[in-house]
Amino acid sequence: QLQASGGGLVQPGGSLRLSCAASGRTFSRSAMGWFRQAPGKEREFVAVITFSGVSTTYADSVKGRFTLSRDNAKKTLALQMNSLKPEDTAVYYCAGHRSPTGYCSGPTCYPTREYDYWGQGTQVTVSS
Repeated sequence: QLQASGGGLVQPGGSLRLSCAASGRTFSRSAMGWFRQAPGKEREFVAVITFSGVSTTYADSVKGRFTLSRDNAKKTLALQMNSLKPEDTAVYYCAGHRSPTGYCSGPTCYPTREYDYWGQGTQVTVSS
């Protein structure tokens, strides 16, 4: 089970830190990702981190502004979001990748179908 939190209302240029708390035994063995879904749009990939936390991959739209990290001992995932823009407004979801290796590579990181357990989502609104 995944529980996302940390969303809210922030002005353009501001920052937010999203957290995802996991329960169960699979967290430390899974690549973990964040997705977002804006009203009227499909859910889209934001970032993913390997099981060990050594490697991360970001969508081009957030590269250089967002940082994904994890703490396997605490079973938590964090997404630090800086320089937020109105187009970052969406519901953000954390999710566990289905690969048993704890990695994903290239195209297998991006589709929602590659993730088999999801949090409930947290709203992020960027507006002045």
